[in-house]
Amino acid sequence: MGKKILSLLLFSCVFGFAQEKYPTDAFRSPLDIPVVLAGTFGELRSNHFHSGIDIKTKQREGLPVYAIGDGSVTRIKISHWGYGKALYVAHPNGYTSVYGHLQKFSPTIEAYIKKIQYRKKSYEVEVFPDFGELKVEKGELIAYSGNTGGSSGPHLHFEIRSSISEKPTNPLLYGYEVRDATNPTLEKLYAYPLSDDAVVNQSKQVMELHFKKQEDGSFLAEKVNAVGTIGFGFVGYDRQDLAANRNGVYSVQQLVNGTKYTEYDFEKFSFSETRYINTLIDYERYGRYRQRIQKLFKAPGNKLSIYNTLYNDGKLDVREGLSYNVELLIKDYEGNITKAVIPVEGKVEPVIVDKEEEKTENYVIAKKPNNYDLGGAKVYFPANTFYDDFYIDLKKGDDTVTIHNNRVAAHKNFTITFDVSKYSPEEKKQLFIARLDSRLRPHHSSTYKRGNTFTTRTRNLGTYTLAKDSLAPKIRPKNFKDGQWLNNYRYLSLRITDDLSGIKSYSATLNGKWILMEYEPKTNTLTYNFDDIILDQKECKLELTVTDNVGNSNTYTSTFFRK
Repeated sequence: MGKKILSLLLFSCVFGFAQEKYPTDAFRSPLDIPVVLAGTFGELRSNHFHSGIDIKTKQREGLPVYAIGDGSVTRIKISHWGYGKALYVAHPNGYTSVYGHLQKFSPTIEAYIKKIQYRKKSYEVEVFPDFGELKVEKGELIAYSGNTGGSSGPHLHFEIRSSISEKPTNPLLYGYEVRDATNPTLEKLYAYPLSDDAVVNQSKQVMELHFKKQEDGSFLAEKVNAVGTIGFGFVGYDRQDLAANRNGVYSVQQLVNGTKYTEYDFEKFSFSETRYINTLIDYERYGRYRQRIQKLFKAPGNKLSIYNTLYNDGKLDVREGLSYNVELLIKDYEGNITKAVIPVEGKVEPVIVDKEEEKTENYVIAKKPNNYDLGGAKVYFPANTFYDDFYIDLKKGDDTVTIHNNRVAAHKNFTITFDVSKYSPEEKKQLFIARLDSRLRPHHSSTYKRGNTFTTRTRNLGTYTLAKDSLAPKIRPKNFKDGQWLNNYRYLSLRITDDLSGIKSYSATLNGKWILMEYEPKTNTLTYNFDDIILDQKECKLELTVTDNVGNSNTYTSTFFRK
């Protein structure tokens, strides 16, 4: 009897965790317009899952953003990339709301953060106000929507996190309504031979499966003849009403002969696991074609917590003479479902397409550290840099090394160290480590210089070289001219560019006093707001110094008049 009670309690606990309750009437919307999404929670992004929802702002900046509930501002972060200008509000019920890509903050918060920026003489700042120092009420104006940071267009990035664990949760769980009456879209289906003896449709390679829509709206794939351990993957997306964006789906299920083999959803996840997205997708395919195939089976190194069910790691062991009915159910948050059926027949057939295996002289054991000497450079991979063992292709040249290709994901940073002893001290000042893109264009990789060695830490495989930057950044005014009267101007705007290593820092003074210049790297624009400082002189002298990543500097001076 005691065992039965214990079992019942355990079941209740497990069921309770699976059905976590979220307050659906505690929060208001952060905007006063209908919630139309440009991005969904958990959406597949480069090296991470999307940790919030992207709310459209009618392709405009400057829409009022409101606190979704009573609370206190606990974090303000301003950066050139990432969330740009971001605000974090902790609420008494244990949640924190996050607002990103903001244009500016409310007057009170703006004055608070600008005081800190002027004290630190830096545009990029991150502060953590004491709880209660910046209180806000539900519905209070806290900011204006914008396009700062890594945003590709005006929108509000909005999150709700646990204040304790900081795990982001799907904001739609809190009662926000998004019109969506459309089923998710299934674009492509794939079958994977996984075991050494596995064959799918006479192939030992990944096979695309053709499928047709049925009268009931579901899809039926071509019959798969296979033996051995196989798995499946798909490419799909979801569209909400009033938006054409290809957003991410909410949940995925795979059933085999009625038994649930795989089920995962995007209710919540932790930031510490988000890079494991590279094990959920077929990263080799992503590297080749920028196509994200979601695997319905668990790959090596996958430590994601998004799975609710995972039987046999989502893999199907196909035996000769047996038939299998595989069902794929793709759902959006509103419960709209797209169903695909894949009939599988256990059948031995001659292999026509054999497995491609590129063997090299170097083999990486993922769980162990790996160190390689490439002549003029050395490469060090810490243990567990990669998710799986593989043959790595390493090439060396004059001041250039090629480290495999972009079809293998690195989970950790590895180091590349170049020997620069043959260069003079003056030459070293202008050299940096660069990664070459597919067009062989160099891109600055943060370079640590120490004596005769240059080192960079990166997660990107590919070709690296020593590049030289001897030209200083360029500076030119955008909205004014030297000697001009600027009585009715609200701001100064300048364009700064660098031809190679990129902008590292900038600093400006007005009549000898440091001023805050806001940098927007997407447009190479620096902006100064005249409201920041009360000018007590008609004749004003602006001095701006911009430095690139190897230390080349340029200084621009201009005189203007204002009263």
